[in-house]
Amino acid sequence: MILAAFLNAGVQGTAGWRHRDASPAFLTAAHYVRIAKVLEEGKFHFAFVPDALSVPRSLGNSFAPAVKWGSGTPRLDPVPVISVMAAATTHLGVAATVSTGYHEPYNVAREFATIDHLTGGRSGWNVVTSFQDAEAQNFGEPKLPPRPQRYARAEEFLEVATRLWDSWADDTIIADQESGVFGKPENVEAIDHDGEHFRVQGPLSVPRPPQGYPVIIQAGASESGRDFAARWADVIFCSHESLESAIAFYADVKARAAAHGRDPDQVKILPAATPVIGVDTKDALAKHEAFAELVSVEAGLSRLAYHVNVDLTKYDVDGPLPTLEEVGVEGHYREVVEFAEREKLTVGQIGRWYGARTEGSLVGSAAGIADTMEQWVDARAADGFIIQATHVPGSFDEFVAEVVPELQRRRLFRTEYEDGTLRDNLGLTRPQRGEWKARRR
Repeated sequence: MILAAFLNAGVQGTAGWRHRDASPAFLTAAHYVRIAKVLEEGKFHFAFVPDALSVPRSLGNSFAPAVKWGSGTPRLDPVPVISVMAAATTHLGVAATVSTGYHEPYNVAREFATIDHLTGGRSGWNVVTSFQDAEAQNFGEPKLPPRPQRYARAEEFLEVATRLWDSWADDTIIADQESGVFGKPENVEAIDHDGEHFRVQGPLSVPRPPQGYPVIIQAGASESGRDFAARWADVIFCSHESLESAIAFYADVKARAAAHGRDPDQVKILPAATPVIGVDTKDALAKHEAFAELVSVEAGLSRLAYHVNVDLTKYDVDGPLPTLEEVGVEGHYREVVEFAEREKLTVGQIGRWYGARTEGSLVGSAAGIADTMEQWVDARAADGFIIQATHVPGSFDEFVAEVVPELQRRRLFRTEYEDGTLRDNLGLTRPQRGEWKARRR
């Protein structure tokens, strides 16, 4: 199975920073170097850093709750962070989130091509369209554009970026010092893109990346998001409250990929999983309860409001959560609805649960957690997992020390890195020059 790690470039979750084993040094390079080395010791495929371009204002239309409770802030720029992590490792892939809503294709294509060259082909780009009105307000807009408009821009953004990566042929550079010939100019071409959202001449100033395209990660859960991911993504990050919903999502996205002419095995689906490891289930549940005690209702609601982009202060904390018509991260919202309806939770109870939730039901002994992971892969609910930590670096330390060896003993996970790029390690083929034509809508 594939194992990736999810970590904020800042505090981890709503209460992770309060854990007694959490590092307070999240504003230092040493913090991320430490984590990267642990993940490489555990033979993880890649580390993945999320991002948002604002301090959230979704609870009471104020940034105060986010600052007070550490919900969604602070966030360092993830690209320098993954660069630091890559420099400290040899095999670990590194992926950063960059929004198509508030960047330009040329800059992003150049940035990830550069990282891919400097790391020998270990880069990944998590493509998002942004999900908070607070982000729009930092770029001269009162609120986010409607979802269809955001995805239309993302479609064109991906087309331009991939065309820029393809603007150099793989064998362009000769660098023959004796003859003085550096490269083959006939192998470099402008893209002359003139579209609805972007006008880009090209070519890119960086040669074609070692991977062809950096690994494309996406987490779309809406109809438009799933379709976008099925055409463009190599890895899909998702979150599910039950095995049944995970199986349904897996089948749906794989079928969409096939309908778009792609090999479904070339789309890797990785649900989020937050392990809490104990000597047995009772011990793990006690550890989880102790962690949950660190979460206040307000902190949990701040985190949820940040994800769904809805001010939850207008709802009765002692009543049920009403149906929300337009939300930020639809996958998280569906997960909340599924769990809240099943458990009959009030808004306040949802906040407490959401602030300490552990995706993937991975609360138990190392063997029990491995059992659940094996079950999900065997049931075709996952090709692997994105491991989220309750606190860092302690959670990753425990997972690498206890769960990874159990997975290896069962021959479910590798014991050594394979040679090659991140794509090679994920079992993904290298895109041919011009493959963007088959992926666009």
